[in-house]
Amino acid sequence: MARYPQASDYRHGTPARVGVLLTNLGTPDAPTPAALRRYLAEFLCDPRVVELPRILWLPILYGIILNTRPRRSAAAYRQVWTEAGSPLLVTARRQLAGVRERLEARFPGRIVCALGMRYGNPSIASALTTLQSEGVQRLVVLPLYPQYSAATTGSTFDALASTFSRWRWLPSLHMPMSYHAEPGYIAALAASVREYRAQNGMGERLLFSFHGIPQSYFDGGDPYHCQCHMTARLVAEQLGLGPQEWQVSFQSRFGPRAWLKPYTDETVRELARSGVRRLDVLAPGFSADCLETLEELALQNREFFAAAGGSELHYIPALNDRADHLDFLADFIGREVGGWPELAPGYSAAGVAALGRLQSERACALGAAR
Repeated sequence: MARYPQASDYRHGTPARVGVLLTNLGTPDAPTPAALRRYLAEFLCDPRVVELPRILWLPILYGIILNTRPRRSAAAYRQVWTEAGSPLLVTARRQLAGVRERLEARFPGRIVCALGMRYGNPSIASALTTLQSEGVQRLVVLPLYPQYSAATTGSTFDALASTFSRWRWLPSLHMPMSYHAEPGYIAALAASVREYRAQNGMGERLLFSFHGIPQSYFDGGDPYHCQCHMTARLVAEQLGLGPQEWQVSFQSRFGPRAWLKPYTDETVRELARSGVRRLDVLAPGFSADCLETLEELALQNREFFAAAGGSELHYIPALNDRADHLDFLADFIGREVGGWPELAPGYSAAGVAALGRLQSERACALGAAR
């Protein structure tokens, strides 16, 4: 079998197009043990996610975890699954549509957009193939992880590289690594808190809950912890919150190793025991609501809070497809690609196509295949 598929071969005279690939973590195809086993196998086999020697980790994964966890995870997914499918995928498709609409208004007919998930479907590889078929020769990839971690954004780059290793003709690539302190992102988060509190009242404390990573990843130099704290501080400043009105915690730990602290589940219990009766929770690291926000934060941690003596835990939804969020994403992408010639004000697609035809004829005269 050829290393480079024929579909990726150079075609003389092909007009260049700009592509935008939005990515996120991914989701199982269905809330069933079989679908969860496939999804978790792909997810937990990633050496960026579990940084253990494969000879030690894979027997544990295939011998224990994939025989027990899929059933529990499927039950959790069933609590948040919708008629349209996985909440994360449903929202991601709306985000793609909103960003595409805004970019099309700014760069009519000159940008192709696609969605790819790091694990599950639609895959990053399938999205890249779609963009390739559209003649994309310049590509911006935006992982929808506001804060960088090797386990998320770094792993996305690995998936890109894996696919590109089988292509002969590679696109020019630009990939922002984070947007944790971007003013538009911070403003949208602050607006979401203000609007929620205006409609539902205000808690005594605002808890910023971020997905955790193992402590060893932070010790190894991962900037995620610092970026999470910066995001929370900037949002708190916009909201005018005092030091006693907000704090940061980390959720979703897995396994016996130490993860970033304080842990969210322990924090909500401690706050309830300390006398906090109403707690508002925001998850700024999640660009779209998913299992970790809808089931873990809004359901599990509400139960933990109530059991420890709290009255109300209010989960403030993720930015999802809010207009200000989509405006920010489109503006951020537009800024990242604004210097590319295909998007310049005087660019003529018809002129480029004519030049391409001339180049193709010249190439063929020199013996190149069409």
